[in-house]
Amino acid sequence: MEKSGLVLILITAVFLILLAGCTRQAPDPRPLVITTLFPQYDFVKQIAGEKINLKLLLNPGVEAHAFEPTPRDIVEISKASLFIYTGEFMEPWAGKILEGIKNDRLIVVDAGKNIILLGADDHEHNSGMDANGSHKNKNFNNATKDPHIWTDPLNVLKMIDNILEGLVKADPENSTYYIENAEKYKNEIIKLHRDFVSTFKKTEHKKILYAGHFAFGYFSHRYGLEHESPYKGFSPNAEPNPREIVTLIKTIEANNIKVIYYEELVDPRVARVIAEHTGAEMLLLHGVHNISKDEFQEGASYISIMKKNLEALKYGMGYSE
Repeated sequence: MEKSGLVLILITAVFLILLAGCTRQAPDPRPLVITTLFPQYDFVKQIAGEKINLKLLLNPGVEAHAFEPTPRDIVEISKASLFIYTGEFMEPWAGKILEGIKNDRLIVVDAGKNIILLGADDHEHNSGMDANGSHKNKNFNNATKDPHIWTDPLNVLKMIDNILEGLVKADPENSTYYIENAEKYKNEIIKLHRDFVSTFKKTEHKKILYAGHFAFGYFSHRYGLEHESPYKGFSPNAEPNPREIVTLIKTIEANNIKVIYYEELVDPRVARVIAEHTGAEMLLLHGVHNISKDEFQEGASYISIMKKNLEALKYGMGYSE
C-alpha cells in the first residue's frame, strides 16, 4: 500500500473516532428516578412529566412477585437521585440492597409510609369500613401483611404525597411544578374513587369471585365488598386449594353469578376450570402490579386500568342505573 493511501486511512480512522466521540450521548442532566413497580412509575410520571429521567425496574410483562434485581439494576439504583418502592412486604429485597449502596445523595421513598397494612385475618373477616372511612377490624398484628396497597384509590392519595415529598427533595427547583401536578392528579384519583362508590350502590350483589392470587383486599375493604379466592395468604408461590375451588363453583351456581375474574400476566388455568364447570364468563380484573409490553406501548396508566376494572365489575355484579 502506498504511503499516501495509508495516511488517508489513518486520517479517516481518526476522524471516525472523533465523530463517535462527538455523537456520544451526553449524560442526562435530569434527576434519575427509579421505581420498582408500575403503580409508582405511573404516579411519578403523572407528577413529574419530562422533568426527570424515569426508569421502571420491573420490565413490562414480568410478573411482579417473581422479580429479583440483577447486578445491573443495583448499579442503576446506586446512580439514582431517587428510589421509590412499595414497602418491605412487596419488595423484601430492597432493604439489603440499599444497605450496600454507597450514595449519600440517594433519596429513598417508601411509598407505603403512613398506610395501615392489612393482614390475612383482616381480609378473611372482610368487615368493611366504619362511618369515618377507617377499617372496622383493628387487628393488624399478623406476621404477613398484604402489600397491594395501591388497589385502594384512597391509599393512592397517600402514596402520591410520599412520592411528591421525595421529588421535591431530589429536585427543589421544580417543586412548584410537582406540587401543582400532584394536586391535579389527586383530584383525578378522588373522582375515580367516587365512581367506584356510586357504582357499588347500584349493583345486584357485592361479591368478587377471583380465580387468582387476590390483590383486591384493600379495594374490597374500602368499598364493603365480599371476595373469594382459592388462594390463601399473599405468597406468590401459593397453590390454589381444591376445596376452595369447589366452594367458588358452588357460590357461582347458587347465586347465578355470571363472571369469574382472573389476574394479569398469569395463566388463568383455575378460572378456566371454574368457567368450564359453571358456564361463567372469564374477565380480567387487573391488579396493576405490572403491565404487559403491549399495554406499556399503548400508554396504559393506573387510572385507565382501574376504569377498565370498573367496567368489568359493573358487568359481573349486575350494575343498573
